[in-house]
Order: sequence, then C-alpha cells, then structure tokens
Amino acid sequence: MRHLPLPAPRQASTPTAQALTHSASSGLQIPALPMAARAQSWQFAAALVFFHGSEYVLAAAFHGHRNVTATSLLISKQYVLAMSFAMLEHLTEGFLFPELKGYQFVSNIGLLMVLVGEIIRKIAVITAGRAFTHVIRIHYEDQHQLITHGVYRFMRHPGYLGFLMWAVGTQLMLCNPISTVAFALVLWRFFAKRIPYEEFFLRQFFGAQYEEYAQNVHSGLPFIK
Repeated sequence: MRHLPLPAPRQASTPTAQALTHSASSGLQIPALPMAARAQSWQFAAALVFFHGSEYVLAAAFHGHRNVTATSLLISKQYVLAMSFAMLEHLTEGFLFPELKGYQFVSNIGLLMVLVGEIIRKIAVITAGRAFTHVIRIHYEDQHQLITHGVYRFMRHPGYLGFLMWAVGTQLMLCNPISTVAFALVLWRFFAKRIPYEEFFLRQFFGAQYEEYAQNVHSGLPFIK
C-alpha cells in the first residue's frame, strides 16, 4: 500500500510567539556606542597619555631619572577613582542617553581647554626648571629659587591653573555633565587648601621677597587670592 508524505506542521505565528522571538533575539544585541562618544573616548585616552607621559619626561629631564618616582606621573588612588568614574559616566550616558554626547560644540570647547591647559602647565614647568616639583617642599634646598619671570609674572601658580583647565576640559570634551561639575568643585577646593599650605613654606624660604610678590601677582586661580 502506497503511503503519501504527511505535510510538515506549520509553525505558530501568533503575535505572542512573534513577540517572544523578537525579544529573545533583541535581548542578545548590545547597543553600539555612538560615533561621537567613541571619538571623545579616544581623545580622552590621548590626553591622559600625553599629559602624564610628558610630566614624567620633564621631571626626569630637570631632576634626573634617579630622583624621579611614580609621583611624577601624578597618579594617585583618588585620581584613578575620579577618572574611572568619569569614564563610567561617559559609557553609561553614551548607551542610555546618546544625545548627550552629540553636543560637538561643547566637546570642542573642552578640547580647547585641554590644549590650553596643557600648554600653560608645560610652560610653567619649563620656566621653573629645577625649582618645579610635584611634591611641596618643606625644607629649603640650594637649587630652590623664587621664580617671578616668564608666565610667573602674571600668576603665582600657572601650573595649578593649567591642571585645573586640563582636568575640567577633559570632562567637557567627554560631554560629562556630572564629572564636569564634580571635577571643577573638587579641584578648586583642593587648590584652595594646597596654595596657602605651600605658600606658608615659600614665605619661610623667601620672606619679604615672596610677600611682595604675592601682593602684586594673583594666584591665577579664580576666587583664590
């Protein structure tokens, strides 16, 4: 007896089955980071590498490789946490609120601040030469001298101003609203405490010479005399 082939069972095509299939397939997909956010991330990485690398190279050039430690890279636990949070904010907002990373004008302002801040700081370091250190000196040394020429004619702490502009600029460049405000406030407070502490020793070292200099030249940072 001849048997005829049975027709293959039809797959269910109900709306519920289609929805389940769509959700299963879409659940495996990871949203792509917007192109603008990816470009900002690369700019951020380049800014970090150049800044810290050049700080180390200049410190080694003026003080010798044997006298340069990891502190010359200006990397601390707090700094790593801050930059990690900034990158986490950037990635989170890039995935959840990609439109935030599309303000190219804001990002370009941040990039400009990074460049200008980098230039100001490096001019300050080169002008001070061996007198510039990453750690506040509390004991007078023979090579320690008061620098009042060059960029120091216009501000007492151009290196701090340069770093403040650079750091806040990196967050504007990333279009990070939270980190931009946080970096500005935390760094300003840090320098507001560090400058009086540092200048206490400078007054001990140079006496009336520094008093006159401090009275005639601004610190360089906003709202800090």
